[in-house]
Amino acid sequence: MPDRSVGTRTIALVGPGGAGKTSLAEALLYAAGAIDRQGSVDAGTSVGDASAEARARGGSTELNLMHFDFMGDRFAIVDTPGSVGFSADGAFAIASADLALVVVDPDTDRAILAEPALRQLESLGIPHLIFVNKIDQARGSIQGLLEALQPMSASPLVARQIPIRQGEKITGFVDLGLERAFKYVPGKPSEQIDIPADLTERERADRFHMLEQLADHDDALLEQLLMDEAPDRATIFADIARETRENLVVPVLFGSALNGFGVRRLMKALRHDAPAPEAAATRLGAKTGCAFVFKVSHGGAMGRLALARVFGGALTEGAELKSASGTVRVGTLFSVQGEKTAKLARAGSGDVVAIAKAEGVGAGQWLGASGTIPTIRRLASNYALAIATTDRKDDVRLSTALHKLVEEDPSLAWEQDEALHETRLKGVSDEHLKVTLAKLKRRYGVGVSAKAPTIGFKESIRKPVTMRGRHKKQSGGHGQFGDVVIEIQPVPRGTGFRFEEKIHGGAVPRQYFSAIEAGVKDAMEKGPLGFPVVDVAATLTDGSYHSVDSSELAFRTAGRIAMAEALAAAAPHLLEPIHKVRVATPSHATSRVTSAIASRRGQMLGMDSRDGWSRWDNVEALVPEAELQGLEAELRSLSQGLATYEATFDHLSELNGKLAEEVAHQVLEPA
Repeated sequence: MPDRSVGTRTIALVGPGGAGKTSLAEALLYAAGAIDRQGSVDAGTSVGDASAEARARGGSTELNLMHFDFMGDRFAIVDTPGSVGFSADGAFAIASADLALVVVDPDTDRAILAEPALRQLESLGIPHLIFVNKIDQARGSIQGLLEALQPMSASPLVARQIPIRQGEKITGFVDLGLERAFKYVPGKPSEQIDIPADLTERERADRFHMLEQLADHDDALLEQLLMDEAPDRATIFADIARETRENLVVPVLFGSALNGFGVRRLMKALRHDAPAPEAAATRLGAKTGCAFVFKVSHGGAMGRLALARVFGGALTEGAELKSASGTVRVGTLFSVQGEKTAKLARAGSGDVVAIAKAEGVGAGQWLGASGTIPTIRRLASNYALAIATTDRKDDVRLSTALHKLVEEDPSLAWEQDEALHETRLKGVSDEHLKVTLAKLKRRYGVGVSAKAPTIGFKESIRKPVTMRGRHKKQSGGHGQFGDVVIEIQPVPRGTGFRFEEKIHGGAVPRQYFSAIEAGVKDAMEKGPLGFPVVDVAATLTDGSYHSVDSSELAFRTAGRIAMAEALAAAAPHLLEPIHKVRVATPSHATSRVTSAIASRRGQMLGMDSRDGWSRWDNVEALVPEAELQGLEAELRSLSQGLATYEATFDHLSELNGKLAEEVAHQVLEPA
């Protein structure tokens, strides 16, 4: 049986989509003997990415949890989605990990997609390694790859291996720490071979360079190198482990997950270099006997589950722990292997578990003695859809289902826009919301129609107008009578609506003022151009009443009539919402991004370098809300999927000419 004295160490797999993180997780499980056969993501037989949405997409849509034992040590794997639309799902899990494994592609042009992951790990203080996957498909040099990656890392990248090539194909590697060469064998451990004669000089040079990098943080090793003394292997491996754990260096290894190349060497590195759970507990300020909840999961046979990592002692079913919402009684504990769960009698230090019935506890919260909550920078949920149930009987179920989906996915949000009578679902990208709607249908049986949200156009007036509104009706018995004179005038943009009265001689009794104001507001809900009216001041200046037939309803109707006619005569014009947009983009795509913004009627405000990021820019602009639809997808296509943006409402701007005519025509004569 494995020795649990160290505790379970959690390894987070991070990196861009398509790099092969889930395939690597599968290879680790197989190499450790946790599964009998290595499955395939493409064939839909992998332990991870087992949900219907992930299978259909051919990539991760949520985090995957797995575990294995290797050489007496216990490891938990958190396989996080690489696509920007789903990346928030693994953010808190990454923050609670002991070490992260950044999986990258050997193609230099694609490897640079790992920069957001590297920056996130640095900001959270997570020790990490880089694993260059698909090495059997590499065409360029490893040195060129490292030179492309180094500007993305604050710590030096330390190559622990050099490739052995036969022609254009990489067939093995030389381990610079062990000074041994190995030949890849598909699906099996690598075989040791002699270091090829043509690599002898390079091996010496690269090994010395690795030792120089380590010596930057070890004076004793530096002295040995200066004295031309050969350090022993124990010293070298101890330095690699210590400097990795302290974020002083980032070791780089390579292999092929699909073929099992380099996977066992990687596992030995994880076993040697990954810190014990106490290091993560210290980083998070965790106390004895607590658990950090990094995700809430719905939709499985077990119902609501809180996925958490245990720190500082054992956790058992029935334990009562304090949380931000009060005392929580811990329900059944489960270990998780992909979509499979198994009951646990207890969870030990470092274990990653699913907790049933942990009601009221959400992602990013503590059970037990509280620690700090990691600061997670999430992408803005700019993409929105207006959704409606295809069967009105599902309206109540829709609200319940959306609440559950939002609870388990922090990048989702939904709201009711009362003014536009729309239910809006917001996410990071079109792909993100497409997957969400698929979950909504599969899990909860709620089908919806979806369309682009209605743009929040408004209208205002250009000139002052005075108008009388009279409502008189006689139909036997008491009639209805209300008579008002309303003066309206434009006010500065952003002022909103102002109502006052300047009645003399009691022409209209004070008791009807509020009804008249309500009638004026009724007319402003939909102006002559078909949109809500803003930035108008209305003054009640005169009118008349009947001692018997006047009523609040009559004066409300009169106020609405006067206001509607006044607005039509006051030179109404359209206003469109303008958003301030801040785009973060790699510098190589900046010119394309600014051109895309200009093509969307955007007004550039400025551009500067992104603080702390090499070769990245921030671009600020004002862009009409009507032009934001599809911007996220366009930015991704222009920047290899890296550029992101945030948009916030800034002001309303007058819209004239052909565009204004088209908008008004669509409202007044809908298709």
